[in-house]
Amino acid sequence: MALEEARNKKRNKMKRRFYYRTAVLLVLVAAVVFALVANLNQDKEIYRAGDLAPDFELEQINQYNELESIRLSDLRGKGVMLNFWGTFCPPCEEEMPYMESLYPEYKDDIEIVAVNLDNSEVVIHRFIDKHSLTFPVVHDKNSDVLDLYKVKPLPSTFFINPEGEIVEKVEGALTLERLEEYFKMIQP
Repeated sequence: MALEEARNKKRNKMKRRFYYRTAVLLVLVAAVVFALVANLNQDKEIYRAGDLAPDFELEQINQYNELESIRLSDLRGKGVMLNFWGTFCPPCEEEMPYMESLYPEYKDDIEIVAVNLDNSEVVIHRFIDKHSLTFPVVHDKNSDVLDLYKVKPLPSTFFINPEGEIVEKVEGALTLERLEEYFKMIQP
């Protein structure tokens, strides 16, 4: 009987050691998973009013504008309206005439940068011609700038002051009156 008790004690001790080791291993695995997820999410910063607008460079596709490419940091000293849109987006199309009507009046102080997210430049050129857009239109072919700014709904617009700080982010279409109010906020 003493031999059997010793075996049971040894088995119980081995079971406890197994459970303890398993618990420690699970805690370590959970810590590693948490660290990986935290690092992946760290890159998903959402930019808000007061933040410095992240820099980018995209190719210009609007033939009415002389610039070949646009780098946001090159526009420092001017207010910038950074508009994300697509030809497939009816609210985007609704606000384009308002942007075009204000551009000639404000273009010395404010630059409109319309970041298009369509797949085809032919479609974009047709849209530009249809609406006679004269402000810079750039093509975000791989959605790099869309991802950089964490844009969800279209249209989305960032109003950036001459120092390069985001003053306001607007999701959805803008009216002529609201657009002019924002222009006055970012005008140097």
